Amino acid sequence: MQTTTNPGLVAAAERQIPTLHTTRIEPVRLVEAVADESAFQGWRVREVSSLAEWRSSAYGKGESFALDFGDHQVGYVSLSVRHVGSPPDAPLKLRLAFGEMPCEIAESFAEYEGWLSSSWLQEETLFVDVLPAEIRLPRRYSFRFLRIEVVDASPKYKAAFDAVVCEAVSSADRSAVESLPPSVPDDLRRMDRVAIKTLQDCMQTVFEDGPKRDRRLWIGDLRLQAQANYVTFRNYELVRRCLYLFAGMRLEDGAVGACVFEKPEPHVDDTRLYDYSLFFIATLRDYFKASGDRATLEELWPIAMEQVRIGLRRLDERDIVRDEESWYCFIDWHPELNKQAPAQAVLIYCLRRGLELARELGLAGDEADIAAGIERATKAALMHLRDEASGWFVSGAGRQVSWATQVWMALAEVLPAAEGAALLRKLLAEKPAVGMTTPYMHHHLVEALFMHGMAEEAVAHMRTYWGGMLEDGADTFWEIYNPDDKKLSPYGSNLINSYCHAWSCTPTYFIRTYGWEKLSNAGEAAL
Repeated sequence: MQTTTNPGLVAAAERQIPTLHTTRIEPVRLVEAVADESAFQGWRVREVSSLAEWRSSAYGKGESFALDFGDHQVGYVSLSVRHVGSPPDAPLKLRLAFGEMPCEIAESFAEYEGWLSSSWLQEETLFVDVLPAEIRLPRRYSFRFLRIEVVDASPKYKAAFDAVVCEAVSSADRSAVESLPPSVPDDLRRMDRVAIKTLQDCMQTVFEDGPKRDRRLWIGDLRLQAQANYVTFRNYELVRRCLYLFAGMRLEDGAVGACVFEKPEPHVDDTRLYDYSLFFIATLRDYFKASGDRATLEELWPIAMEQVRIGLRRLDERDIVRDEESWYCFIDWHPELNKQAPAQAVLIYCLRRGLELARELGLAGDEADIAAGIERATKAALMHLRDEASGWFVSGAGRQVSWATQVWMALAEVLPAAEGAALLRKLLAEKPAVGMTTPYMHHHLVEALFMHGMAEEAVAHMRTYWGGMLEDGADTFWEIYNPDDKKLSPYGSNLINSYCHAWSCTPTYFIRTYGWEKLSNAGEAAL
């Protein structure tokens, strides 16, 4: 794969690797997973005995136990294990399964049939030759529950565990987060707390998309994480590091890659997403607006402007984004979603933010080019993608009507404000069949509602969607959530889903950005 690398920008990013805060976490109870059709994905946990009883117990071949660490954790696990009985005359074989959700300690990983690699399933097989032993697992895990099974041991002894602890890690500083005032309703306060925990556990040496999987930096996730970060942890340095990584390692034609890796040395993945490349512009704009860091803006602006030009080159003779097999745009995990019209709207949305930056920098030529691009793309969207008879924006050769298209057209301000609000009210009332599947897309609906003065509807949707996750047991918010299909996975198995995922952390952004009194008043009206 050919890439465009700027060693100076990459070096600047590497100078900003943060120090991780560590916290020692011990389990709070001994539990077991129980089948329950009424529970999320068919499983719940129940307490089976006290920790004191567990510490006084010993386990032989075929026996197991499960620990609950009380909340979602990301970190490194250590075990203190000893033998009970005769001196060990054979190694102790242990199998460990880590779970963010009960299904991961209840269902057999051996039966996994998803299309992502099973190596993402969080498990370890350990052979302990000498007892007693102090063992620190080298891999980092993302979990709340840990199931430990004694696969085999000599009949002459059993294994007892004096301690199982997690050294939790994050670059987020919880002391930087301001408390919400008492006027915020309890359910929104809980939603805010879980959203912040989600963000915290994804903040490592970069803003990871998910600490369980994929554990790397994606720009679509980064944009939303950064927005939540600006109103909570305010870690501007970590955002800057991520921007420099994307700017310093681009694809062959200069496009910003969809994701980058940190190890063994920083390198860009070969995944190209049309919308994600454009989001570099919006992420830089949001960063400058929050931090006022003009030096970074000036240094990275040429890369942002390059994304403008690359994005505009995809327009066809009608000034509509070309929709063909040679390209890919994310928008949402939905197998039937046509991406052409929402991609057109993402282009306009990002150009508008680029226009702000060009004006801030006093770059008249860039400003004129971006303004012309906005005019071209907006005029074309109204001419070719708006169905006058129905009032919907349509996408692709099949003229598909989707939630994503309407939401992004509203965010891109393709229509005057009053008409944009009317489009969103129509969307909520008529509910097109091609819906939304991820918190990522639901975030954009809520953002569009707030943008168009529909706070009551925005809060009601937050309560229904993120509140639904809370009711289903979330202690961090998830990668995918469909209230009508709670085992839905874009990867063929809910076992591989990420249950602490960056793009779902934004309730705290909404709660803290749009005004506590406004939210609480709207929230009471929505009840």
